[in-house]
Amino acid sequence: MTVKTNDKKGISGFSKLSKDEKLRWMAESHFNNADEVVQEMESFNHPNGDLQKTLNGFSENTISNFPMPYGLAPNFLIDGKMYTVPMVIEESSVVAAASHAAKFWSKRGGFKTEILGTVKVGQVHFTWDGDYEKLVRNFAEVKALLLEETQHITHNMRKRGGGVLDIELLNLNHLEPDYYQLKVSFETCDSMGANFINSVLEEFGKTFKRKLKQDFGAEPLIIMAILSNYTPNCVVRASVECPVSQLGKFPGEMPSEVFAQKFYKAVRIATIDPYRATTHNKGIFNGIDAVVIATANDFRAVEAGGHTYASKDGQYRSLSHCSIKDGIFKFWLDIPLALGTVGGLTKLHPLAKRSLELLGNPSAKELMSVVASVGLAQNFGALRSLVTVGIQEGHMKMHLQNILRHLNANETECEKTQAHFKDKVVSFSAVRDFVNTLR
Repeated sequence: MTVKTNDKKGISGFSKLSKDEKLRWMAESHFNNADEVVQEMESFNHPNGDLQKTLNGFSENTISNFPMPYGLAPNFLIDGKMYTVPMVIEESSVVAAASHAAKFWSKRGGFKTEILGTVKVGQVHFTWDGDYEKLVRNFAEVKALLLEETQHITHNMRKRGGGVLDIELLNLNHLEPDYYQLKVSFETCDSMGANFINSVLEEFGKTFKRKLKQDFGAEPLIIMAILSNYTPNCVVRASVECPVSQLGKFPGEMPSEVFAQKFYKAVRIATIDPYRATTHNKGIFNGIDAVVIATANDFRAVEAGGHTYASKDGQYRSLSHCSIKDGIFKFWLDIPLALGTVGGLTKLHPLAKRSLELLGNPSAKELMSVVASVGLAQNFGALRSLVTVGIQEGHMKMHLQNILRHLNANETECEKTQAHFKDKVVSFSAVRDFVNTLR
């Protein structure tokens, strides 16, 4: 079916079109080779019709799938247990670095983790011109009513050991006239809990509005009720340590003592310089995001909370830390991770389900430990390269395959090019020029 549209006005009723009609409209409206585009997009649909229907339902206005590589990082020894970790990411050097760091530390005691907290936060934002002091005096009664009228929502979560932990009344008039907030703490057990938290908060808003109008003579204006992705009390610590002498030797015969000092300084620089800290932390999230995506958790929420946590003292800083004391090298990471292993897409997405099975069907706490350990491993791998051979040598070696694919190199050309660049700097232009000499 051909869907006609006026380019200057766009299209109306797009969401009501079938998937095929959406695809055909896009191809004919935005490409000169519409049939080729349609064929290409359709080739990415999954041959299992039921599975494709499930994937279509994850989003809106879907016309195809966008495949991503699903890789494995083995040899992660975490709290005495060996894991093979699934990672979904398009950058091969990330999986390679994580795997290398995992193997390195598996021979030195592995990763140790500690759950520092699992509390999540939600907020009801409102304005009000009533008697604040009276509300403070009677807030215990208000709080009890809020909890009572949400029992039908919190029942199942309370049975699992979670629910609403506390409700605080915050006066923020000094920042915005008549602005107040209900700050609510939650325990959501093995669920990430976003839908649960938001449902409770919206019910709080209705009850709160009615209660204040009825007993305090002034009705509040509920601005919004929503969870916060900043979870400074839902934090995990992952660490590795060993004697400096057991770090071994590094490229260029660099002694372990020199490596440890350079590594320590690199982390210090990321602690004091926001420009370096941004790239430093991005490297941590290279590893974290890959596992979060593989388990169908929300990597956008994880990143937002992590970056805010990196700024908690007023300046953006490194999320990881390093110390050398009494001959012991220690490297650790504290990071907020609001993750779930039940609910959401964790069971709906077939590969996410397999990812969790691969990890031994972990609890949310155990998944926090795994994800943080991968982030620390990724950071270690990046810093190891930076303070020894430089980041480009390893990265570009891994990128060589992508360059060769871009150049449509055949098998013989690939073999000769890989041999040629074994001890040379890889760049796109250098690889292109070499391949051209073979041709």
